[in-house]
Order: sequence, then structure tokens, then C-alpha cells
Amino acid sequence: MLAKRIIPCLDVKDGKTVKGINFVNFRDAGDPVELGAQYSEQGADELVFLDITASHEGRKTFADLVRRVAANINIPFTVGGGINELKDVDRLLNAGADKVSINSAAIRNPRLIEEIATHFGSQVCVVAIDANYEDNVWRCYLNGGRIPTEHLLFDWAKQAEELGAGEILFTSMSHDGVKTGYPNEALCTLSETLHIPVIASGGAGKKEHFKDTFTKGKADAALAASVFHFGEIKIKELKEYLHNEGINVRI
Repeated sequence: MLAKRIIPCLDVKDGKTVKGINFVNFRDAGDPVELGAQYSEQGADELVFLDITASHEGRKTFADLVRRVAANINIPFTVGGGINELKDVDRLLNAGADKVSINSAAIRNPRLIEEIATHFGSQVCVVAIDANYEDNVWRCYLNGGRIPTEHLLFDWAKQAEELGAGEILFTSMSHDGVKTGYPNEALCTLSETLHIPVIASGGAGKKEHFKDTFTKGKADAALAASVFHFGEIKIKELKEYLHNEGINVRI
């Protein structure tokens, strides 16, 4: 069985790492270059860097900042934000990214998933999905949770897989930053429906939440931000806890 992955996430706005609650009310969480280096040293399995306002502001992700983060880590590195065409992917891979995460652009132009998978390989293409549970369905949103769409989580995730996505990164908007646990029921449905890895995002508040998303949610990886940024959970201690609970992680 593949080891479960622990993935810190750097949500970057105006060159700084920030963290909000339910996609709003952001506060400063530190320098992304320094945080990335710390997480790499502490035993994180991967690092995700999301330029959270790039799509909304209609601009590209800052490649120079990506380059500086990449130079200070030695773990797989996923970058997202403002990716609309293959040139953007090429630019970020050249800056040091190992994978790219696409969200709004994938919904607007699903063929972009296919193009990335064809040109760079499915392993490079992470499709991120921001969804909110409302009216008894998981509705997908664009532009960092600002614009609702007609897409529903499970249908869209399956379509993304069929087009060539290598992984699905699912963030629950209603769980984001509130630290009450991941949306494990939805994650379990995704994991049982898809044949590609599912990354859980949104809701981590304590070590037990990671255990639950791996056991109940059947997630392949767990992404978190504020609990790592503000020192509430140490990655080494988290992995030791999970290992002692019988979950396969890289120590």
C-alpha cells in the first residue's frame, strides 16, 4: 500500500503566505520561502503553493517567487493559480514546480486537462476542486470560491479523471479553516469512485482529523495550512501519531 502523504499548503497573496476561514478573512502566516524550507526539513511529503488571487485578478502566478521556494526545498512541489494555457505550465515547471494545480481554468476549458496530460504527463496535472455543500449537493466554485458553477463535485471529478488528471485536490469551502475535520463522507465517495489519488483539503484542526480522513475518508493525502503555519501541529509529531495508529506514512 502506498504511504499516505502529509502536504502543507502555502496560500500566497501579495507575496505573503496567508490563511483564512471559509475562503475569507485572511491573516498573514509568514514568508513562503522560509515556510517551504521549514516544511521540507520537517518531513513533509510534498508542498503545495497556491497563488490564491491570480485567477480572480486575471494575472499569472509569480514565477520568481515559485523559483525561490523551489530552490529551498527537496520534496515534490505543486503550484497553482492563474494557469490558463500550456505556456503557463511550461513556465512554472521551468521555475521548479513538479506539478501544476488547475481549478478555474479547468472548469472553463476542460480540454486544458487533456492538453497538460498529453504534453507533460498525467502526473503533472492536479485538478483542484473548490466545492461547497448547499441544497444537498456539492457545488463547484470558480475564482477562489467566489463564483458558483453548474458543475457538481462527483461528476466533475470523474470527468477530470477521464480527461487525464493525475490527482484530485478537493477543498470543502464550508470546512476550510474551521478545524472541525475533513468532509470524510464526500472524500470516501470520491476515493471509491475514482482511480486516481484524492487529496483532502479543508478542516484539519487536530491529529485525529488526519487519521479520520485516511481511514473514514479513504484519502490518499491530507493537505493543511494554518495548523502547520501557526505551530499547532508539528509534522514530525503528526507522522509519529499516525504511524502509531497503524497508518502507513513515511517517517
